[in-house]
This record gives sequence, C-alpha cells and structure tokens, in this order.
Amino acid sequence: MTLRLPLLRCTWLAFFLALACEKRSTAQTAPESPGRLSRGGATTPATTVRQSSNPLPSTNASPGAEAGRTPSSDLANLESRVRPAVIWVTVFDSKGNLLRTASGFFISADGRFVTTAHAIEGGVNAVAKTADGGIFDVSGILRASKELDLAVLQAEVKPRRLLRFLDLNKNDNPPVGVGVVVIGSALAGNEGNARQMTIAAQASNRLEITGATPGSSVGSPVVTENGEVVGVVTAAGEKTTAHSAAALESFLSRVPTDVRPRWPATAEATATPASTPKPRIVYAPAPAFPPGASLPGATGTGRYRLTFDPNGNVTNVQVVKSTGNPYFDQAAIKTLRTWKSAPSHGWEATVPVTFQRR
Repeated sequence: MTLRLPLLRCTWLAFFLALACEKRSTAQTAPESPGRLSRGGATTPATTVRQSSNPLPSTNASPGAEAGRTPSSDLANLESRVRPAVIWVTVFDSKGNLLRTASGFFISADGRFVTTAHAIEGGVNAVAKTADGGIFDVSGILRASKELDLAVLQAEVKPRRLLRFLDLNKNDNPPVGVGVVVIGSALAGNEGNARQMTIAAQASNRLEITGATPGSSVGSPVVTENGEVVGVVTAAGEKTTAHSAAALESFLSRVPTDVRPRWPATAEATATPASTPKPRIVYAPAPAFPPGASLPGATGTGRYRLTFDPNGNVTNVQVVKSTGNPYFDQAAIKTLRTWKSAPSHGWEATVPVTFQRR
C-alpha cells in the first residue's frame, strides 16, 4: 500500500504533462484565399508558389518520354490557358486536294492568326480547327514572307463568338538559359503536348531552343510561364528554331490597315481576263458510209451537238436530230468523237451530217 500511492501519483503527473505538450504543438492553418481569374476568364485556385531563377527547367527527354510523363500542375495550368488559341490549319489546292496540315495560333479576337509561309504555299483554301471542335473557314492571306517563313491570315469568326487568342511579349527577347514552353495543337495527338525547353542562343529575330520537337510543332507558339508569346516555331527536329516575338511584331506592323484577305488564285481570277481566240475545229474527218446501209438510194441527214474540253477533245456527242437510220447515227457518232478543236476554255458545236448513196 505504501508503494502503490507514489506510483499512482507519478502516472497521473505523466498524463497531464503529455496533454500540455500536445496543446502547445497544435499548428494553425491559414484560410484559403479565393480563386484568381485567369486572363482567359477561367477561375483557377490560388496557390503560393516560390519562384526559382529558372521556373521552367529544361528537359532533353525524347518525344516519346515527353508524351508519357505526367506534367506538373504549373505546366498543366499553362497548357490549359494557351491551348484554346492554338489551331490546326488544313490547306487545300485549287482542285480541293489536301496539301498539308500545320500548327498556328490566334493573335486577335477577330480571327487573325499566325503560321508559317511554307504551310500555305500553293494553297487556295484552308480551314482552321481548334481543340474544342471549332472549325473556321479562312478568308485568305493578309501578308506572307517566304524569307521570314511567316504568314498572317484571316479566319471567318461569327459575331459574338468568344475567341481565345495569345498576346505577344512586348519586352526584350528572353535571355539564354531561361525556360520556355512549346505548345502544339491538341489535334496533333501526343505530338502537340506541351514541351518544356530552354533558350540556347538568341539574336534580334531568331531563337535557338534546346530539345527536339516533332514536325507538327512548326507554327506553334513559344510561350513564357505567363502565357505570352516570345516566338513561333519555324524549324523542328533535333534542333528547334523560332522567330522571336520582336520579329513577328515587326512583320505584323507591315500589314496595311485596309488590306483585304485573299488567296493568290482569287487575285488572279479577279484580274482582267486576256482575250482568247475563237474556238475552231482543226480535225474533222467525214463519217464513212456504213456497210449495213449500202442499198442504192439510201439517204439520211442528222444534226449532232459536240462538246469539246479545254484540250480540244470531244467529250460528248448528242443527237439533236436523227437521220432516221440507226446505222447512219452510229457511224456519225463514232467518227465525230475523233474530231479535234484548238485549245480553248471548252465549248460546244452543232454539226449537220448527210449520208447519200449515188
């Protein structure tokens, strides 16, 4: 009994000491601040980020590894802000055949967008597609430079449609060693994934960027962590090259304010047409008398309409008035199909044919 009492007191004393220590070590949690409104109008959760000297570190991973990895939350947020303005440009020739596809991005709310001059070379029509399913007809070219490999075009945007576009960086070119991101079109699949890269060298109008990019990245924007465009990719592969935002700004400043978008073929079609020579037949053999209608005194007269293509070949023979004899009609049509005319825009002629056995 004498030993139990001190032991019980020690037990209670240890319990109260432990309880006091637990109250002192309780941490306080600061309340969350409300979400910030991004430039595009989307609400993003506010987070406290400590900015390092190189916020977008360079990676030299291969494209396959790049596509397979999980991007950081900062990179994912940047991609979600920039991606709606990046487009997939599909260019067609005068016959409606697909010439090529390339990347580009909107630079204004009225539908102006930038891509490379090579992307639209030989084209007379194009459509621009966004990742959300938007499809825009392209009215034409506002300005293009083969030397710079830059082009600005106009897409047709419906009134009151909210169009996301990117702002150009107004400051000096980013210095060597600064991290940037190349963001392609989501319609290019994994090749359009955001790629963290680093400025390796720069001049007044040109940036060299470390890391490989796929060919579909040509025409894609090179952006900072704030989503501002510092360049546009003009060459992809193991070595990536981009024209700087300063070069792009200078190029855009030379677009006349009253210029109307047009395709080269449209400009040619609206020019005053040159006078063309009157179509004429240059080869016209006479139909032979058919053996099946070689009776004495057999006659027949018919009229036939010939359609000539631009090369002068007969593409169709139509019976306007029959001779009344199927053998005569067949012989006339067979021979008339061999007639030739001088090259023209295509034309028609009505020819009379008479069969008479003396």
